[in-house]
Amino acid sequence: MIPQQLFLNRELSWLEFNARVLEEAQDTRRPLLERLKFLAIFSSNLDEFFMIRVAGLKQRDPDEVSSSESGDQSTTAQVLSAISARAHALVEEQHRVLRQEVLPGLEAEGLRLLRTADVKGEVADALEAYFQRDIQPVLTPMAIDPAHPFPHIQNRQLYLAAMLKTKGQNRLRAPKNCLGIVPVPALLPRFIRVPPGGEKDHFVTLEDLIGRHLETLFGGFEAKEWTVFRLTRDQDFELSEQDSEDLLKQIQSELAKRRRGQEVRLEIGRGASDQLKQALFKWFDLETSDIYELEEPLNLSAFWSWVALPGYVPMHEPVVTPQVAARVRHHKGDFFSLIRAGDVLLHHPYESFDTVVEFIEQAAADPNVLALKQTLYRAGRNSPIVAALARAAERDKQVTVLIELKARFDEEANIEWARTLERAGAHVVYGLPGLKTHCKVATVVRRDPDRLRRYVHLSSGNYNPGTARIYTDIGLLTCDEVLGEDAAALFDMMTGYVQPLRWNKLRVAPYGLREWVIEMIDREREHCQAGRPARIVAKLNSLVDTGVIRALYRASRAGVPIDLIVRGICCLRPGLEGTSENIRVRSIVGRYLEHSRIFHFENGGNTEVHVSSADWMPRNFDRRVEIVFPIQDERLKTRLVDEVLAASLLDDANVRLLRSDGTHERPRGEFNSHEVLEQIAAGSRVTFALPRWEAVSKRQPSSPSPATPATS
Repeated sequence: MIPQQLFLNRELSWLEFNARVLEEAQDTRRPLLERLKFLAIFSSNLDEFFMIRVAGLKQRDPDEVSSSESGDQSTTAQVLSAISARAHALVEEQHRVLRQEVLPGLEAEGLRLLRTADVKGEVADALEAYFQRDIQPVLTPMAIDPAHPFPHIQNRQLYLAAMLKTKGQNRLRAPKNCLGIVPVPALLPRFIRVPPGGEKDHFVTLEDLIGRHLETLFGGFEAKEWTVFRLTRDQDFELSEQDSEDLLKQIQSELAKRRRGQEVRLEIGRGASDQLKQALFKWFDLETSDIYELEEPLNLSAFWSWVALPGYVPMHEPVVTPQVAARVRHHKGDFFSLIRAGDVLLHHPYESFDTVVEFIEQAAADPNVLALKQTLYRAGRNSPIVAALARAAERDKQVTVLIELKARFDEEANIEWARTLERAGAHVVYGLPGLKTHCKVATVVRRDPDRLRRYVHLSSGNYNPGTARIYTDIGLLTCDEVLGEDAAALFDMMTGYVQPLRWNKLRVAPYGLREWVIEMIDREREHCQAGRPARIVAKLNSLVDTGVIRALYRASRAGVPIDLIVRGICCLRPGLEGTSENIRVRSIVGRYLEHSRIFHFENGGNTEVHVSSADWMPRNFDRRVEIVFPIQDERLKTRLVDEVLAASLLDDANVRLLRSDGTHERPRGEFNSHEVLEQIAAGSRVTFALPRWEAVSKRQPSSPSPATPATS
């Protein structure tokens, strides 16, 4: 079998993930504003894909293999062509769903998007007054001719382009015909209420309102036609950390360069004349396949503001309040005695992230706490975690914070957090050169009555209370002495280049994590060949690494039953005869973003369960500091296997099953893992267990029969 038959393409696999996001917007069972939310998510996802992944492909030789990481042997030109075809089809469907399904449905509920041409009478007068008072002073009309060069077009900002013709005699010697450009200010509201200040949720877009006044903006010109456009630029950058004396200054410099990144994609309103398109397109170094002509409005991520409108309760999913974990509820405010009594497992967002915040806040206030050490990757705005760390530093505790300045699109926020913590007296470091610090670890050193003790929080997710309400993640609070020693060694490595002699219970990238994963997979294969119990269940965001995929193929050929729950990219092909008949791959896309990484190995009957910050991707193994930590308490193991993983494998409402050709099948059943896990967190008795299935030799295993949860 040639290599390209064994692996799916990384970029096309990601596009299929975003297609699954779009499916959520297509799903008529979802409330209307939830469907609109998924349309917005689809847009923001696709923007990042073009800014990073497509931009990277455009820097490569068209005839060379597009990726050295995923094993697929398609050329760059082939992949770019396939991306263009699939992306065009997807955005056409996105705009169809908006125009033909979601907006009409919302209009029936009183939430309307109007065209300014349809606004008449006193309402039109009020809109006119609003434009003159609050919008026109901010606008800058630009006519393009030899004396007025084409302006720099900012990444993802909206612009109006108009064909202008002089009216009568022009004393300024303006050209008779020219192109006009008007930037749509990003700081103004995208949707303008009609009438302004009114109570109805009727809106026009800002660009439509500006377009109605083009002849006012370009006095002396007739606007023969106009359209809106939006440019996407390359937003990735490479750092020469070994040659930089100040990483923070280098990142600030690179952020400034982002504004002039290479052009990648142009979106333009449908219906523009060939004359206008030709006048505009000549300024951009783009192929025809890079241009997307779409029904307005462009940039549907702006509809997040509609999703956040007050009221409209029936058009949202029912509000779910994260629960305080049962053990935490009874600890009477003392996290340290709680953790000493046994490890605490937290499953977000079903269980509240406030527990983690309160743990850090208690540590910051406790006079017996001597030191706090923590990694921060994406902390979010107004972070209570950062505020607590700053208070701890101000109280003269030893506070060390490793802030990852290279967290993509969070660089500026992380720079500000670094400055805030440094001003408070914390010791702030930026990690190891050439590596992103992606692990999630917090360590508290406390003087207990009997001795000094380390209390550790390990997690698959970020220290971000905002995303913790919508991302599924696993956290562990422990004072296990050996895990504490490993966590201390991890911080010493990141702050002082101290190389530990060995890792006891943690597994750490980039120091052998790939090898450990392959070793665990091969161990299951050996158990199976020896007739001992063997099975692998792995929950991930992405699976790309060819070494790991080949190990999974070997295990499958030996008869190991393998279930992979992969939300996003998956380059493994299930169901290949003689290679992967015993591998099933499913993706869950629903109310919550599946973000946790959980690995279950049967291990001959001596079950092991691990949680990780890392996906099985080359970047996680080779270019990031990541951790895998074991779940040692048998009760917690059982909970992860027979609750979290089992619910994921039984889900037939949010799940899509990956076929060997890279397409997905959607069962559309009734077992919704998100709803079931909400019920469990709320205290309902729901009984089910990890479904079993036997390996087969010549056919793709069928899906397990879904269990019916017994609830009370």
